[in-house]
Amino acid sequence: MSKKLHVAIVGATGAVGVEMIKTLEKRDFPVGQLTLLASARSAGKTLPFRGQEIIIKELRDDSFAGVDVALFSAGGDISRKYAALAVQAGAVVVDNSSAFRMEADVPLVVPEINGADVKKHKGIIANPNCTTAITLMALHPLHQEFRVKRIFAASYQAVSGTGAQAIAELRAQVHAIAAGQPVEKHVYPHQIAFNVLPHVDSFLETGYTKEEMKMQNEGRRIMHHPTFKASVTCVRVPVYRAHSVAVHAEFERPVSLTAAREVLAKAPGLDVVDNPSKCEYPLPLYAAERDNCQVGRLRLDCALDNGLAFWVAGDQLLKGAALNAVQIAELL
Repeated sequence: MSKKLHVAIVGATGAVGVEMIKTLEKRDFPVGQLTLLASARSAGKTLPFRGQEIIIKELRDDSFAGVDVALFSAGGDISRKYAALAVQAGAVVVDNSSAFRMEADVPLVVPEINGADVKKHKGIIANPNCTTAITLMALHPLHQEFRVKRIFAASYQAVSGTGAQAIAELRAQVHAIAAGQPVEKHVYPHQIAFNVLPHVDSFLETGYTKEEMKMQNEGRRIMHHPTFKASVTCVRVPVYRAHSVAVHAEFERPVSLTAAREVLAKAPGLDVVDNPSKCEYPLPLYAAERDNCQVGRLRLDCALDNGLAFWVAGDQLLKGAALNAVQIAELL
């Protein structure tokens, strides 16, 4: 790529926005000009990029003049309002919110899985849900070999998935408990320190949460697999960074551990960490700040036909968000 691009980041001061800036630098993305956009209260502050301090500008209707690629990570309402303006100005939008993920004419992309779908874009490409992306990094290679029918899964989701305030809340609660002081809660409905909450996103009439249904709905689009089924319980855990998911998958074809390991060992963006006798398995602590996801605890499922159980961990700020968005931009 010789052409230098004008890149804009919307939501530059958020947890994902900051990772987007770092990822552009780390992967040596051909940025000719970087425009950082955020709310009025952040305007005038600076963030580092390639040894310079870039001044943050207020997001406005006319912020996208001359922009080639706009990476959005500022929530669905902002995306719905400003993505169209960015496209009208000539930019291609890679959106990290859920605003466009289920729209038929917007590709929903994990580059290692369905990168070719990028070519179908009409100005907007959607980044998938973080838990879905991390799970599919391990599930999709197995699906290609054995064809997945359904999964049962439970997620163990870090507080950084909620944003910077949630990280601060966990830290403050841990300090308060250690000091014998009362715990304050603002972000979550219950104390998150030394606790787990089986509640991520809002509840639907079915009793599932929106987050739990994303695995099935988005998984079908990304894997081009319209009959894929996923029954998921999403759980918020007192971990700062990196999500983990316990997956029980049922396939159409017989599965062997040897074949499954071979498939996963060759999968891009995935490391097999699976030596339980030496206590080696994926841990969010070690998956944090790493580009690759990790898979381990591989075993034949004793309750499903042609079933495989596994544990996958990945940094949801990276593969679940910023890294995936920059990889999409690279495909563009």
